[in-house]
Amino acid sequence: MSDEKAVSIPQQSGGTQAKDAGADGEILLKVTGLQKHFPIRKGLLQRQTGAVRAVDGIDFEVRKGETLGVVGESGCGKSTMGRLITRLLEPTAGTVEFEGRDITHLSTGALRPMRRDVQMIFQDPYSSLNPRHTIGTIVSAPFRLQGVTPEGGVKKEVQRLLSVVGLNPEHYNRYPHEFSGGQRQRIGIARALALNPKLVVADEPVSALDVSIQAQVVNLLDDLQEELGLTYVIIAHDLSVVRHVSDRIAVMYLGKIVELADRNALYKAPMHPYTKALLSAVPIPDPKRRKVKSERILLKGDVPSPISPPSGCRFHTRCWKATQICRTTEPPLLELRPGQRVACHHPENSEDQAPQDTELLTEARQAAAELGKSSDTSSDK
Repeated sequence: MSDEKAVSIPQQSGGTQAKDAGADGEILLKVTGLQKHFPIRKGLLQRQTGAVRAVDGIDFEVRKGETLGVVGESGCGKSTMGRLITRLLEPTAGTVEFEGRDITHLSTGALRPMRRDVQMIFQDPYSSLNPRHTIGTIVSAPFRLQGVTPEGGVKKEVQRLLSVVGLNPEHYNRYPHEFSGGQRQRIGIARALALNPKLVVADEPVSALDVSIQAQVVNLLDDLQEELGLTYVIIAHDLSVVRHVSDRIAVMYLGKIVELADRNALYKAPMHPYTKALLSAVPIPDPKRRKVKSERILLKGDVPSPISPPSGCRFHTRCWKATQICRTTEPPLLELRPGQRVACHHPENSEDQAPQDTELLTEARQAAAELGKSSDTSSDK
């Protein structure tokens, strides 16, 4: 079976046509002050000596029918955040509200009904499917776990779901090793859709796939959202993928959201220096632009350790605009433009939040000098 099969999507019960949530839609998911610290234990008695601050206080909302993209470098806490909002992990602090109900510390039994409405698509299609189970067994697992008998029987419903995601229903009795990576990811999507969820969290759903297959899976997710009225939180490090599917985008750095904005506003006029650096690294596949001056920003150094993050603004150790206030005071996530929230004392494309503090730190002067060199080099090419 080829991945290139045209997908026709039957209407799922309860599905809505339209993606009309926008800014006025009803809030489906609300996250406030969410934290997850993983303890570090050492010695014979396994005493806690520190903690990995994977997610360290984030706030955002997701409205019905929209797609929130979450981007950032590896290790910034994106995947941990996804597991927290689906309650696969227990938060250290903060609250997660789904449809107005606090689900932060619900027991396993109390979470069971909520599992129907919140599903997850995992990153690796090879390890997320049990190789000993047939596709029919894998996709029908949610029905068994929830004690649900679909109309027409489980087998008929599973075969319908396989056709929904563009696979042959006749492959019901095949095993995962008989499918390609793109087809396995479609199987994972079918499993996530089995119980007709309201919210789907997709953790880098295309990063493990060949580039030629990525567009097909992204288009499938888009089509399913429009046909079934789904709400997505899509975690990715590929900014071009996020731009294609998202309504709003949250940029994470070292466990914090540093910018949250509408897709078009973020790409046209990023306000956080880190967002600007990420966007500068996106390749533009246009031969006509080959000789155009490139403004690629090469960030200095590595991402600091989440065990002991820098004081103040966490990006100040790599930022070319950092001043003393950036080292000492953490910037709040403020709405500097309608629909665009930024955590920065000296944002791009806007007036400084700390105009009295203009003396650059030593690290910032070095980063700014390197930035100037890279711009000169690219303009000479």
